[in-house]
Amino acid sequence: MRKTLGILLLALLMSGCSSRPGIPVSDSQSLVMEGAVLAGGIRASNPSLSYQDGATVAYSSLFNEQSHPVTLYYRFYWYDEKGLEIHPTDNVRALTLEPQSGKRVQSTVFYPNASKVRLFLSLRSEF
Repeated sequence: MRKTLGILLLALLMSGCSSRPGIPVSDSQSLVMEGAVLAGGIRASNPSLSYQDGATVAYSSLFNEQSHPVTLYYRFYWYDEKGLEIHPTDNVRALTLEPQSGKRVQSTVFYPNASKVRLFLSLRSEF
């Protein structure tokens, strides 16, 4: 009985480890960083929104605290006032942060109802 229960528990744990990272549903979280990004010494600001010439622009500042360059992959996800994702979504973009330096990333959408944005940061190009 214990052996069967142990095997079942192990199978459940392994299935949870194979899930892909996703964007949380919580409205209060506008910045999503994989654990490896956090452990890698990368700091990021929550995305800020501005409106320019009929477009909505989101930007965030990223900083590499390490003594070596770090390549990040990022994507902005846009949402309307109802919380529905706006399509087409941005492509995954790559950015190399030099040691002890920062850069600003941004995304622009020409959608009049864009009111929320989330930024996802990863060390992997596939998410």
